[in-house]
Amino acid sequence: MNKSTLSLAALALLGATTASFATEGGGSSYPIGAENHLAGAAPPPGVYVLEYVNVYSADRVNDGQGRAVPVPGFKVKANAAATRIAWVTTTPVMGGQLVAHAILPLVNVKVSAAGQSNSASGLGDVSLGTGVAWHHSPQLHSVLALDLVLPVGQYDAAEPVNIGRNYAALQPAYLVSRIDPAGFNADAKIGMSFNRTNKDTGYRSGTELNIDYALGWGLGNGWVLGVGGHLYQQLSDDRQHGETVAGNKGRSYAVGPNLKYDSGKGWFITAKLSKEFSVRSRTEGTSFWIKTTIPF
Repeated sequence: MNKSTLSLAALALLGATTASFATEGGGSSYPIGAENHLAGAAPPPGVYVLEYVNVYSADRVNDGQGRAVPVPGFKVKANAAATRIAWVTTTPVMGGQLVAHAILPLVNVKVSAAGQSNSASGLGDVSLGTGVAWHHSPQLHSVLALDLVLPVGQYDAAEPVNIGRNYAALQPAYLVSRIDPAGFNADAKIGMSFNRTNKDTGYRSGTELNIDYALGWGLGNGWVLGVGGHLYQQLSDDRQHGETVAGNKGRSYAVGPNLKYDSGKGWFITAKLSKEFSVRSRTEGTSFWIKTTIPF
């Protein structure tokens, strides 16, 4: 099993952990599927620590037509723990509040195929962001945000599995939440990724659209139960050395059960299990997410 085959097996593995692979088409520097309930509801002014934990596994990688690529013994396992430090200020902007954050992901990825395996661990690409948060009513909240992904994670073009993607990305997003402790809840994060060029390979991944969503019903005791997942679509073709790379647009849909618990004491926890389907130019697998929010 050579490195190029392992690279194909690792195609588009897990944007959620900012893991990157030698084959860049279909990948993403955005943590796909990370957001759940409370996505668009900024907490009161203060400093908060949010912890995202993700476990991903897959035994299939699809080509640009959604067909399984025949890679013997293919398996992917990835774990990530991303710490997000958020600051909600009292500074008024456009009728809302100025917010800022930084995300630092720790990642472990292992790709196996045909009796061989490669792995990588370490700090992934770091995100810095700012935005404006609005509280339209006790039930309706939203955030308009802009993130910059910095390519600080380990990267070597000669390796089939990397932690960093080796290029920056600009990611605007709109987040909205409808919250009802004893009724219907709905959350969405709608974002874009505008990617720069990997200077070591001359490869530039296409523009991406990502929607994380959650729907649920409040039970009146701090719990919300429902479903959630993501919709991911690469909108434009990849390019390498100025030439279009056709047939390499990534796509992934996912759905599964989710829940939220509000302690009533200022901290929250959400969790979801989602299964990918209708995937193109990416691995197709299962993802488990836990997110906690703790006031500092």
